[in-house]
Amino acid sequence: MAAGLAERSYMELGPAPRAPPRRLREVSFSPPGTAPVPSGRYGDSAGGFCYRECAQLGAATRNRCVRWTTSGDTLELVEESLDTELLNNAVRLHIQGCPLLPGGVHLCEVQNHLVLLLVTVQSVHRVLLPHPAYAYRGDLITESQMQSVFTDVGKINFRDPSSYYLIPSVPGLAANSVASAAWLSSDGEALFALPSAAGGIFVIKLPPHDVPGVVSVVELKQSSVVQRFLTGWMPTAIRGDGPSDVPISLAVHCLDHDAFLFALCQDHKLRMWSYKDQMCLMVADLLEFMPVSRDLRLAAGTGHRLRLAFSQSLGLYLGVYMHAPKRGQFCVFQLVSTESNRYSLDHISSLFSSQETLIDFALTSAEIWALWHNEENQTIVKYINFEQNVAGQWNQVFMQPLPEEEVTVRHDQDPRETYLEYLFTPGRFSNAAIQKALQFQGSVTEYECSPEEFCQLQVDFWSKFCACCLQYQEALSRPLALLLNPYTNMVCLLKKGFVSFLVPCSLVDHLYLLSNEHLLTEEDAAIFDDLEMSRDVVCLVQCLRLIGESISMEIAFIMEMACSRLQPPEKAAEQILGDLIANDTENVMEDIHSKLQEIRNPIHAIGVLIREMDYETDTDMERAHPLNMRLNLTQLYGSSTAVSVVCWGVCKIAMIRFQICRDLLILQQLLLRLGDPMVLGGGQLFQSQQDLLHRTSPLLLSYYLIRWASQCLASDIPIDTLESNLQHLSVLELADTTVLTPHKLVSSPQTIVELFFRDVARKHIVSRLFLQPNTSLIETSLNWPHLITAIVADFLPLLWPSNPGFLFPECLIGSCQYTQLQEYIRLLQPWCHVNMGSCCFMMGRCYLVMGEGHKALDCFCQAASEVGKEEFLDRLIQPEEGEMVSTPRLQYYSKVLRLLDMVGLPELVIQLASVAIMESADDWRTQATLRTCIFKHHLDLGHNSDAYVALTQNPDPSRQLDCLRQLVVVLCERSQLQDLVEFPYVNLHNEVVGIIESHARAVDLMTHNYYELLYAFHIYRHNYRKAGTVMFEYGMRLGREVRTLRGLQKQGNCFLAAINCLRLIRPEYAWIVQPASGAVYERPGASPKRSHDGECAAVPTTRQIEILELEDLERECVLARIRLTLVQHDLSTAAVAGNSTPEETLALLIRAGLFDTAITLCQTFKLPLTAVFEGLTFKCIKLQLGGEAAQAEAWEWLASNQLSALVTTKESSATDEAWRLLSSYLERYPSQNSLYHRCVINKLLAHGIPLPNWLINSYKTVDAAQLLRLYLNYDLLEEAVDLVSEYVDAVLGKGHQYFGIEFPLSATAPMVWLPYTAIDQLLQALRESSANPSNVLLYQKLHDKMEDYHQKVSVATRDRLYLRA
Repeated sequence: MAAGLAERSYMELGPAPRAPPRRLREVSFSPPGTAPVPSGRYGDSAGGFCYRECAQLGAATRNRCVRWTTSGDTLELVEESLDTELLNNAVRLHIQGCPLLPGGVHLCEVQNHLVLLLVTVQSVHRVLLPHPAYAYRGDLITESQMQSVFTDVGKINFRDPSSYYLIPSVPGLAANSVASAAWLSSDGEALFALPSAAGGIFVIKLPPHDVPGVVSVVELKQSSVVQRFLTGWMPTAIRGDGPSDVPISLAVHCLDHDAFLFALCQDHKLRMWSYKDQMCLMVADLLEFMPVSRDLRLAAGTGHRLRLAFSQSLGLYLGVYMHAPKRGQFCVFQLVSTESNRYSLDHISSLFSSQETLIDFALTSAEIWALWHNEENQTIVKYINFEQNVAGQWNQVFMQPLPEEEVTVRHDQDPRETYLEYLFTPGRFSNAAIQKALQFQGSVTEYECSPEEFCQLQVDFWSKFCACCLQYQEALSRPLALLLNPYTNMVCLLKKGFVSFLVPCSLVDHLYLLSNEHLLTEEDAAIFDDLEMSRDVVCLVQCLRLIGESISMEIAFIMEMACSRLQPPEKAAEQILGDLIANDTENVMEDIHSKLQEIRNPIHAIGVLIREMDYETDTDMERAHPLNMRLNLTQLYGSSTAVSVVCWGVCKIAMIRFQICRDLLILQQLLLRLGDPMVLGGGQLFQSQQDLLHRTSPLLLSYYLIRWASQCLASDIPIDTLESNLQHLSVLELADTTVLTPHKLVSSPQTIVELFFRDVARKHIVSRLFLQPNTSLIETSLNWPHLITAIVADFLPLLWPSNPGFLFPECLIGSCQYTQLQEYIRLLQPWCHVNMGSCCFMMGRCYLVMGEGHKALDCFCQAASEVGKEEFLDRLIQPEEGEMVSTPRLQYYSKVLRLLDMVGLPELVIQLASVAIMESADDWRTQATLRTCIFKHHLDLGHNSDAYVALTQNPDPSRQLDCLRQLVVVLCERSQLQDLVEFPYVNLHNEVVGIIESHARAVDLMTHNYYELLYAFHIYRHNYRKAGTVMFEYGMRLGREVRTLRGLQKQGNCFLAAINCLRLIRPEYAWIVQPASGAVYERPGASPKRSHDGECAAVPTTRQIEILELEDLERECVLARIRLTLVQHDLSTAAVAGNSTPEETLALLIRAGLFDTAITLCQTFKLPLTAVFEGLTFKCIKLQLGGEAAQAEAWEWLASNQLSALVTTKESSATDEAWRLLSSYLERYPSQNSLYHRCVINKLLAHGIPLPNWLINSYKTVDAAQLLRLYLNYDLLEEAVDLVSEYVDAVLGKGHQYFGIEFPLSATAPMVWLPYTAIDQLLQALRESSANPSNVLLYQKLHDKMEDYHQKVSVATRDRLYLRA
């Protein structure tokens, strides 16, 4: 491309389409000594100021400027930045009663301050503001928000006498001139130059703000070196040369210690003053440089303008606009000085303009920019390079037109929706215009009407409202001035309500938008290196212009709808062509055909045009490098203003290119229809035409998509949705990429393209532009035309649908713009075959958020086929550090499964995992992972059978065991034990038994029923011995660990169940192995047991295996029932009874008085009843000696024992009943050698209790000799003597039946005997205690009795011997 950028046309880019109204802070004051002056004769004005270092990359004032508008006595100041959001950056100053002069606002920079100089019709003012470079001295300026210089404007004292001065009435301000100039001297003095009422100029000088001083006024006169210093209100006696030298435009050029004051006067002369010397150094008659008529020379010049431009290398340039009726002329001069300090003007160029009303113009050392209003009140901006453009041909600036007035409402459309879409389409109306229109809407009267009448009423109402909006938009769009940044070459158009930016057009847009007369001149320009090709392209563009101008809105809508409804654009172009041919009343087709004849090679020309508009690249653009923090690249062009300009520029390009492609498609259809070999370049192949057609169609759709995205508003997202989205991205491991940054909250609605540029694309573009190798950032100067062109040129490939990069959809998904992303992919999918898999994945993400899980799953599965082929999907499947690497597709499935799992869609996880299993036939590890995943989610869903199937299909034994363990635990927790028991567990029987056993032995017995589960498991499989073993172990542990009434009840049931199991087995197999005592079982992963001193306890040696048969289990069952009986009787015994031995249980029963139960225990375990009788005897003794409380307590345990006949008469006491119970036991349970009688008597005698008669009589019958020995043991001599006496009598036949003697002493009866040893011991004891008289008598009684007995024995013996003989 040979055409230089400087000679390209520009186009206007408006403000942020939906920018909120600025919050202007109001500051109002009235200078003392002023009287209100009407401001009607002073029009609105505007201007701007650019910081000296605004083009330096590392400066604090980079890309910052101040602009203002004046209206009467009100001044609105706004500080703009293209990099950061400036806070408190708008202020409205209201100088009451003092209208500002148009152009009476000046800003000057000093070291620490920004000085605002104001000129009103009555006063001059100096306002000190902090300089940004002084306010922010840090090297790092990375904040996205900064304070403006106007932040503290409310603290300024505007009535401070040192900050203002009233314009003296003598000489007074010229009434017919509004010119003014202001500047700061090198000493800090504020100087104001004003046209004098007496002719000439007077200068007001305010001393430095920090130095006390007196305000002085100097009047500059042309007549001679006469000068007068006026202080305060001192009058003057000198008048000037008349009003002809009154300045109508003033400009100042500051030197080190002087200032040149240039005055363009009504007499068409330019005068230059030296303020230091107060001399007029030069007078130039400007009429010498323009064609002059007598009328012009005699008329006062009122429309002339003067501008200065200074260049360090070229010096000072003066630009003068000479106004004449119906024409105007620009003259450019260079100031030349001679050695004798004389100055002259060197004429550089004269440029003519046919426009009449010049609003403003700006001058650089090479260009003039001019702003006009034409007769139709339309804004016209043009510029020219006066050094290079010899022909004087102005370059066009394509202005943003006002919104179209007519809105077409089709019969199938709702008027309200149509007008709302018209009003709120981004870039059409500003918010301020709509808000103003809303303030003047009247009320609506309610009445009934037909649908047709209602529709017409709607149309009438909305059309009036739109007309009102249009009027306000037109008023706000009225241009006031041009702002040209001499440092960055940025040109802005200052309007009544906003500011717009002028940016260069690309070559294609330049050619398409040029007017016909300008386009004809392009034929002579070498647009391309090949001149013939340049002419072909220009002719081609002329054909496209002819087509575009003949297309009405209704016909254009055909292509719009085709793109929206995903219909082929070629068909729509063919239909449009047919309509154009059918309605061709102006012979446009003939003009196009004749123009085509001039194209030497149309196929080649079309190809060149397509290549110029195609932003497709073969490779993905590099991802962003970290931006240089110290040079503040992180915020470069990051403000909402810059974002809006860039994105609106992209939108405008997309709109223009869409029209070009549309017209190109129609032209190609026309070429195909003509089929003229001469037109087609001498035998071009039909295939080439078709190829071009198929290249143009995606191009059109690409620009349609970019245009749609540039006008599609982003949604406001709640914080919880953003957090949820961030969780999703973290699962996909996309949250930490350079693409996705936390969503910034912006003050105004933004489009999705603005969102993308702000958060993502800007960093990529800045990285590419400024971080290239061999680039010195320190020396880089920001040039707006080059930069905005480069940024847009780099931004479009990032938005281009058919490029490999996928940053735009990534940004949308990262910012939760799901609805917008869905529509974007819908418009993209039918024709774009790049990143198809990535689009499917993104669509799946959107469906997932919208709650359409099954659609999401379909999209995810479709995207799997593109894994490994697309950059985004490749990034998605990057394995984590240490993660097992599998095939790309399996890694993709793994990521999606994690996402679905996190969202909580187990059914979809199962479906996708099943799909992935088919892909992983040869990877058993992945299969194991997927089977585990399927198992987990089936189990979570309660699909127990499916979970079991997935478990059995798991190829990894360790994972299979983990799943089995989880299945057991979960089903137990859900109490779904039937499923757990009935699963077949093929080849897993031992494992499941081991799992249940380990859980049974590791958890609390009363809250989990793993033993019962295991019992049911074995019973279901008819393994009764195992079932019996389980229940017996359960019972044993219950006794050891659950020493409560409920535990004992369960223990008894467990033992009964174990007995039932063994009774179902053949007798020879009815046995179990005694479970280990102490509940110590080896469990995997269990911590080692330690002794009290912390050392690991020794592992116990293997104990001998003990076999338990059915009888052993029955005994344990009896013992369990007895323990339960004991605890039911006395709950306090539960803590010790649960695991007590039979002997210990017996002692507890005796203590509790449960003697019947104790006897049963003794009989079961073959224990002697001695302890029972001793215990019962002791209780009888206690009752014998106790009081009423003991009596009452005794009835409780007596009731627990079954007496043969309970006597409940009043005469029967608890003591009597106890003795009766003891008596019944002695009768019921006889013992060898009368052991129980002896132990009872022993117990009684040991406690000194007299033996009851029934006991004595009972024992006499059983063993009278032993009773005698007991009497002797306890020194009961008297009782012993009585017993011997009775015993002797019984032997002799008197009461022998009471001593159990069947046959008394007789010669014929069997032999009988007496316990002589005991009797001898009794006699000896009586003899030894003869000191006691009673013992003597007893001795004598017993002796006599024995003597008598011996005699009778002798007789009986003799008789027996006799009989035997």
